[in-house]
Amino acid sequence: MHAIDLNADLGETVDGAPTADDEAMFAVISSASIACGGHAGDAAAMRAAAERAARTGVAVGAHPSYPDRAGFGRRAVDITPAQLHATLADQLDALSGAGAVIRYVKPHGALYHAAGVDPLQAEAVVQAVAELSDREGRPIALLAQGDALAEAAATAGLPFFREAFLDRAYLPDGTLVPRGEPGALVDAPDVVAARAVRLARGEGVEAVDGTVVPVVAASLCLHGDTPAAVQLARAVRAALEAAGIAVTAPW
Repeated sequence: MHAIDLNADLGETVDGAPTADDEAMFAVISSASIACGGHAGDAAAMRAAAERAARTGVAVGAHPSYPDRAGFGRRAVDITPAQLHATLADQLDALSGAGAVIRYVKPHGALYHAAGVDPLQAEAVVQAVAELSDREGRPIALLAQGDALAEAAATAGLPFFREAFLDRAYLPDGTLVPRGEPGALVDAPDVVAARAVRLARGEGVEAVDGTVVPVVAASLCLHGDTPAAVQLARAVRAALEAAGIAVTAPW
């Protein structure tokens, strides 16, 4: 039987207000990437996520970012590797201190893309994860894209899992259509559900020009703040199960 992870970025409260229906999303997904205060989230949201995870059997991942709440972590930040390591370590500690059992770490936004190609930033990310792994006495995985992060994780002896995005449009080179450009978001439930099944079967993803991009993914991501995220998640879960594909966390 095929199996795939379904993750969502959640706990992304801004000024105490949620940006997603976390309760509904936790009922559908297998892994939740929780904001740790860098771009969004706060202590109350982290505690609520830890409690929901325990109640629903969903795996918790940390979703740290550049320290950029004003830009929701989606802007490049001029930061040294040492500063990046320090802020990431603080964010991981905050989520762990809120009672969450962290199974994986998935960088957010601009950091996700930068660390995927910049060896220095990738090393800072992996160093923070490796230190948490040492304290926990178990390996904590990285969930991301990008060879720089994959190589840094391998050097540190940490598991690395690649993901694909269900609600973002792809360019022919396998990168995402930048946010803010027309067509960057994919929000039709039938399209997103069909994409999930194809990706779970290893059949790649259709780019905006109609070509098929070969994408190998262990986890499929839906953004919690995408319009109709709950509807999309339910459609994806139903389609995967109808295709005989189990939805389960790999960590």
